[in-house]
Amino acid sequence: MSGLSKALLLGVGLLLATSAAATDTEFESRTAGGWGLNAWTLQTSLFTTHFDPEPDHVNDQNLFAVEAYFNRDWLAGLALFENSFGQSSQLAYAGKTWPLFDSPFWYAKLTGGLLRGYEGPYEDKIPLNGLGVAPVIIPALGFRYRNFVTEANLGGLAVVMVTAGVRF
Repeated sequence: MSGLSKALLLGVGLLLATSAAATDTEFESRTAGGWGLNAWTLQTSLFTTHFDPEPDHVNDQNLFAVEAYFNRDWLAGLALFENSFGQSSQLAYAGKTWPLFDSPFWYAKLTGGLLRGYEGPYEDKIPLNGLGVAPVIIPALGFRYRNFVTEANLGGLAVVMVTAGVRF
């Protein structure tokens, strides 16, 4: 995904998000109790850096992620991206967010899931990838203001990725 594609995706998402008329109170009244769906988030990668870079590392992940947010700050998501070696990869995950600093804007996020895509000479670059699918745990620090979302996601001890997107 080129930089122009990312900008267009983000722009369309912003238009959709700002045109949504539902308020937080309306979401709460529609989803009181149970596992009601509260919101969706679309995100893309903006910046990636490896802590110990290798010559064949790629820092443009072309990530596209969609997340569904439920009551009690639980979430489920799917991310499509190019891994650190330029291979097409997929991540299905679930997790939870917690507010930070008594702020309605800052939050911590912890997700876990299954990652597919590290193949060939790179299959041993992530632990427990013996069957071509590896378990992962990804902590993140996030900031949300109205419909804008940005996060710094930590990929093991190898990489940090900054994402941005819209919530609607």
